[in-house]
Amino acid sequence: MPESTVGRNPRRRNSQATKALLLRAATTEFAEHGLAGARIDRIAERAGANKRLLYVYFGDKKQLFDAVVQEQTKAIGDAVPPPDGDLCAFAAARYDYILANPEARRIAEWRSFEQPEPAAAEVDSFRDRVAAVDAAQRAGKLRADIPAVDLFALVLRLTESWLSAPPALKAVCGENPMADERLSEHRAAMLEAVRSVVEPR
Repeated sequence: MPESTVGRNPRRRNSQATKALLLRAATTEFAEHGLAGARIDRIAERAGANKRLLYVYFGDKKQLFDAVVQEQTKAIGDAVPPPDGDLCAFAAARYDYILANPEARRIAEWRSFEQPEPAAAEVDSFRDRVAAVDAAQRAGKLRADIPAVDLFALVLRLTESWLSAPPALKAVCGENPMADERLSEHRAAMLEAVRSVVEPR
């Protein structure tokens, strides 16, 4: 047997590739239409796969949505460092990630609206980050007069303050509220606000 084929399973490799295509297509579909509005046939069509495979790999539409949420949770967790005392660095990384990955924010919004019960992986992710804030507070790196969970919640919302602002408020800034210059200006303002909120007192 040629060395290049040792240890490889073409069927498994094809299965993994198909699952990845379906998950990618589902992410786009759910970001656009939410859980209720998403359609299995559209997801399969986007992926160029038989929709029967979607049920084989993921079960049903809700389980597929849960898989998308889990993947998004892991992706942002991997991309954004834990707030280990530098909440400004955390805020900057999260803002940049959300800006570069708008589907992540839309999936999170649909998630909160349509399926408010959190998954265990989501809870664990936030628990770890709040624990990191608490440790930084005890080490004197962050203000300690606000509970860790509240301080983290404030910073979390600040990172989305412009991206999730009402259209009417964005219109105040002119014709293109998402222009690079406007986004950079807001990023600087957001980080200054985070700094003023989290610095030790």
